[in-house]
Order: sequence, then structure tokens, then C-alpha cells
Amino acid sequence: MLLKQANWIVSKEDWKDVCPTFCKQFQVDGAIKSAVLLITALGVYEAELNGSRVGEFVLAPGWTDYNYSLQVQEYDVTAMLKEENCLRITVGRGWFNGRIRREEVAYIQNFQNESNALLAALKIIYQDGREHFILTDEDWSSCPSAILCSDIYDGETYDSRQENAQPSHGVKVVGINKSILAPQRGEMIREMERIKPVSLLHTPQGDTLIDFGQNLAGYVEFKVKANAGDQILLQHAEILDKDGNFYTGNLRTAKQEINFICNGEEQVYHPHFSFQGFRYVKLVQWPGEISLDDFTAIVVYSNMKRTGDFSCSDERINKLFQNIVWGQKGNFVDVPTDCPQRDERLGWLGDAQVFVRTASYNFDVEKFFSKWLYDLKTCQYSNGSIPYIVPNVFYYHEASAAWADAAVICPWQIYLTYGNKKILEQQFESMRRFIEYVKQIGSSPYLWDDGEHYGDWLALDAEEGSYRGATDDFLIATAFFAYSTSLFIKAGHVLKQNMTEYEILYENIRKAYQEKYIDGGKLTTQTSLVLTLYFKLYRNENERAKMSDQLAALIHEAGDHLTTGFVGTPYLLHALSENGYSDLAYKLLLRDEYPSWLYSVKMGATTVWEHWDGMKPDGTMWSDRMNSFNHYAYGAVADWMYGVMAGIQTDETAPGFQHVIFRPVTNSEISTVSASIETRQGRVSSSWHKEGNKTVYEFVVPCSATAHIDDQTYELGKGQHVITV
Repeated sequence: MLLKQANWIVSKEDWKDVCPTFCKQFQVDGAIKSAVLLITALGVYEAELNGSRVGEFVLAPGWTDYNYSLQVQEYDVTAMLKEENCLRITVGRGWFNGRIRREEVAYIQNFQNESNALLAALKIIYQDGREHFILTDEDWSSCPSAILCSDIYDGETYDSRQENAQPSHGVKVVGINKSILAPQRGEMIREMERIKPVSLLHTPQGDTLIDFGQNLAGYVEFKVKANAGDQILLQHAEILDKDGNFYTGNLRTAKQEINFICNGEEQVYHPHFSFQGFRYVKLVQWPGEISLDDFTAIVVYSNMKRTGDFSCSDERINKLFQNIVWGQKGNFVDVPTDCPQRDERLGWLGDAQVFVRTASYNFDVEKFFSKWLYDLKTCQYSNGSIPYIVPNVFYYHEASAAWADAAVICPWQIYLTYGNKKILEQQFESMRRFIEYVKQIGSSPYLWDDGEHYGDWLALDAEEGSYRGATDDFLIATAFFAYSTSLFIKAGHVLKQNMTEYEILYENIRKAYQEKYIDGGKLTTQTSLVLTLYFKLYRNENERAKMSDQLAALIHEAGDHLTTGFVGTPYLLHALSENGYSDLAYKLLLRDEYPSWLYSVKMGATTVWEHWDGMKPDGTMWSDRMNSFNHYAYGAVADWMYGVMAGIQTDETAPGFQHVIFRPVTNSEISTVSASIETRQGRVSSSWHKEGNKTVYEFVVPCSATAHIDDQTYELGKGQHVITV
């Protein structure tokens, strides 16, 4: 790699919070055939060549586990070169050494130098065959940029009067390990959409707000002309309180502020090295008149192709689906984060694994997850345990069930959706190490009954003051131990591995689970029954039927409401519809009073909430402590909408939709359903509508399919098919 010949450089001067700009002036002396610029940084960077932005990657080089991997970007700059050239690259803190790094973090302790560092190489090939290299070294210069400070959590301060600072300072070479350099693995983060404001608001407290009508992750771009030295201060929030005032309590310590100092000319600006989670922007300071035409919200997320869509006759469900899509956009910013606004924004594994199927239908996330799972594999602990988050910014923790299981569940689902076994090859050893770790920590190799777990996080049957639901943590852990082992066995068979040892292990885990938790009378919560049913841990059909009836009874006892949290909710409707209670599953989905998926829709949400009652019916908030209004985990219900309402399902024997299974389930409250997924084989779609006492089904198949409708089976070839029942 050409970058191996370059040197890591940092500024000789310590400008504290100011982001450094590194500069190189050079000449070219002939007709150019090609010019390629390679860049990476410890921090995040933006590059300009002759005053024009290089590339469209926002927050490059992205977020990886820096101990093991640092992505390198390659840009074709042939058309940008002139006879006299100036290359300027500004580096900010980003995820490397901003506040997100955490004071107690151990995950980048291998780096002795914590300054923002740059590594770059430009290769120019002339038409006559000569080669010219520009490499970062002591001959570069530096200067303080106009970005006085920038942080993922806190926002950015920008003094536009400093934009043309001359590179009058030196740089020094530092010895940073280059073995971590890697080609771009994931999707680049980009400015994906632009949204204009919907209204200008004046709150009861006297604040002036801009409402963009959509909770999103990104930043505000504004145009302004004011006197040199005039200041602009913007603050960002997701929601208004019950009185209609600007609410930032749920941000905790994240400032989400933009400070801008004008230079006297007309200017257009947006942040460089920060993004915010927001719907509302508060104009704390703004010079002159306010025109909504001068403001645009730029939506930032990984460059994923939209592949899935869903609609039905109930507009509330359609709005829920759109909220789920927006939740994915707001949290798929290089890493599948829990939320994009407060002082967290971390790659929590539990959220990612419950949502991965929905994620892979909504967007093409094969490359996105492959990159993130590579980091999961590399930061896996030596004993096989898995951290809570990836990249890991915590000290060592024992694996938590349903979170650590992302190591197995996510690669398997990516394989099912896209049919590419390379993800299984990449992650197989990581899966095996995790299974072996769990075998060692319990009271027997077949029970995961030790360690600290998040349990059924935020379940409604939790004790007062607790975030964990009432379901036994070790029941959850052992159930997931069985489930992950079963998926690991399937992955092994795909890769033609001998899985006999793990097949025996799986049967012993099921037996141990049955004896301790089924025979022991531990199935007393909705989640405990959901997991047992969905993971197929029952002994026989009679036991299955009793559990299904018991689950329905618990739901009825709760007033036909769910009480599940992060662990039980993603599987709840599946457990019902797979076991004779499809009408009850539909009833739960269609309820709009708390607690339900549609409650937040009724309350005006534009994304999925972290809590069922993030805002209560009277407008008060659940809590400031942990109350994101853009938290996609409960959006996992969309995979039931695709897979049961529309009936689009994968065939494990023909992954990647090489053969499609249609199994739509109708309901008297819904008159039409339509869904489609752009697969590796082509477009798969399923729809149905009612005509009197008939139901008309329409399927579009790129290869072949089997449709199961009212106990009838239809074999379908490539093309469009209409079936009337």
C-alpha cells in the first residue's frame, strides 16, 4: 500500500481544541494520465484540493476499532489538478479522541500519541509514464483552522474570519502503527437527503424555533450575511415538552450546539466534524431577520441503497413503518448506534441484533454489517467473550445475553438476506469462540447461569426503579445460548464443517433449559414464553400449544397489552402468529393506546422511541436519564410486517431469495397490504386486497417461489402471479 511509504504527521504546535489543517503545495510538470489520493486519519478529516472538496465522505475515515483497523479512502483527483496546487486537509477529534472516547476507555490505549494525526499519499502518473509521489512528511506545514472546537456530542464552534489562515507552522512525524491500515470496508457516510423547514415557532418561554417536521440525524446548513464578529448560536432537540417548550433534558451532557462567527460576507455553513439528532433548532442568537428559506436540514447516514417498502390500508401502520425507516437512517451512521442525540451514540449489540432482519429488508446493509462485524470479531476478548458495544469504549465486561449473541445472529441473518456465505466465513471462528466461552462460565456447559446481564431491558413488568424486566436473566441467557448454538450449527453446515459436537451441545442445552425453566415453573412472563416458543425450546406439540395458550392468557390479563422489553418484543408477534394467535398479534399491532407501537405514532412521533411511554399521555416525560426519541430497537416489528402481513420469507435452503416463500396472513381489520424487497435476484413483492368475500393475492417472483394460502400450496415460477381465494 502506497500509504506505508508516507509518515504520520501531527502539528508541532498545540492548539488545544482547535482543529489543525495540514497543507502541501506542489507543482505538476506535464500532462496527467491519472492521480489518486489516499487518506486516513486518527480523528476525522476533510480534504480540499485547490479550494474544492475532495470526495463526499462525511466524517471520514469512519469509526472502527482503532487498535485493529483504520480505513483508508481512495479518491480520483485527476481532474482537480492544476500546474500549481495546494492540498489542505483538516483533522478533527471525531470518534478517536472526542468525548465519546470516555475518560475510562481502554480501547485505544495502544496509541501513545493522542493528537489528531494525518496520513496521506498522492500518486500522479503522467502521460509519458513518469510517476510523482506526494507523501505526508516533515515538508508539510500546518495552521489552526477556523474550527475552534468540534465534538460528536457537543457540536462545533467555527470562526469564519479564520478561514484563510496561512500554513506557517511546521509538522512533526510520529511513529504510529501502520499495520492497522485497511481498505474501505463499510459504506461511506454521506449527505443523503435535504429537508426544508415546515414552520417557525415561538414557544411560551419566548424561544424562537425552526421545526423541520422530522426527527433526523445530520446537521443544519444555513445562509447568513451579517457584520464581522456577529455570532450565531443554534441548539438542537428532538421534541417539545407538554407546554410546547424546547426540551433538551434527554440529551444529558451532550450540548448539540453550533456556534458560528460571521466574517461580514454572505456565507453558507454547516458543521464539518459533528452531527446532531434533532427535529427542532433553537435560534439562541441570530443576527437580523429570520427567513426559513435560509435553513436546510441535511440528513447524514451511511450510503445504503433503499430496498424495502411496505404499505397497508391503515395509515397509522404506514406512519409507523416510515418512522422505523427514519430510525434506521438516524442510527446507521457507519455503526448501528442506539441513538443519535445524547451523550451515548454507541454501537450497542442488543439493538443491532434484534433489528438486523428489518434493517436488511429496508436497505442494502450487507457491506455495512460486514464492516461492523469485522470490528466485532477483532475486539472480541481473548476468552471469547463479546463486549456490549462495538467499537468498544468500555473496560472489559463479561458478555450479556442477547447483546453478545449479535456475534452469531447478525452474520446468519445477513447470509439469509443476501445469500453470500463470505460473511459466515469471516465470522465463523468468532461465533465458535463465543459459544465456547458460554460453555465455560455456567454451572454446567449447558446453562448460561452466571454473569451480569441486561435482561429484558426496559420491559414493562420491571420492578419499580429497575430497567430490567421480570423475566429471569439466566432463563434469557440460556434460551439465547440455545438459539445461537442452533444458528452456529446452520452456519457450519453451509461451510461444510463437521458440527456433530455442537449438535450434541445444542440438544443438551435444550434439555437443561426444559428441566430448569419449563419443569421448574419459570415461564411466568410474556418474554419467557415468547423466547421458548420462538426459539422452539418446547419438547412437543402439546407443550407448545399449552405455552401458546398461556402467552395469550398473559396478554389478556394485561388488558390485551404487551409487557415485553428489548428482548421479548422483537419476537412477540412472531410467537403469536406462528402458534395460532395471528388475530391477537394483529390486535397488539393495531392498538394505539399505551403501551403499543402506535402509541408513539398517535403522540406525533416521526421515529421510534426508546420507551413505550417516552412521552406520557399528559405530555410529561418518562425520564431525563434515558429517553431517546430516535431508538430503532422496537422497530424490529417491521420484519413481522414484511414476513407475516405481506408474507415474504426467506428459504434457508436457498438464501438470498433464490427461492421465495410467501405465507401472508390476513386480518379483518386490514383490507390491503403491499410490500416489496429488492433482492440479489431481483424485486420480490407480495400484496393482497379484499374484494367482497374474496381475497386477491398478487406475487412478483424473480426466480421461483412457494406460496402457502389457506392450507393450499402453490408453486410459482418467475414472473407475476395472481391468486384469488
